[in-house]
Amino acid sequence: MIIYNVTSNIDNAIHEKWLVWIKEHIPQVLATGCFTEDKLTKVLVEEELGGVTYSVQYRAKSREALDNYYKNHADVLRQDALKQFADKVLAFRTELEIIDEYSVMFD
Repeated sequence: MIIYNVTSNIDNAIHEKWLVWIKEHIPQVLATGCFTEDKLTKVLVEEELGGVTYSVQYRAKSREALDNYYKNHADVLRQDALKQFADKVLAFRTELEIIDEYSVMFD
């Protein structure tokens, strides 16, 4: 499995607007059929740049599914963010390969 991670630093001036937008954007990404789930998380480290940082982790069905997302969907979905927020959001993307998963069962 592969996690497609998008980390974004959001300018304080548009933080609330971006948060509303991302909660509408995530279902659009999932609707591509390339991912099985996502997690929206807030990064709990204070950035030197200021602003607020979030990470969205999308779990890809497969390498092929992620490649399909890049080829057929990514550009259109990224353009929406650029149109709305321009240079007020700094984002970078990483791919993570899941090696093992563990969980704890509680009674």
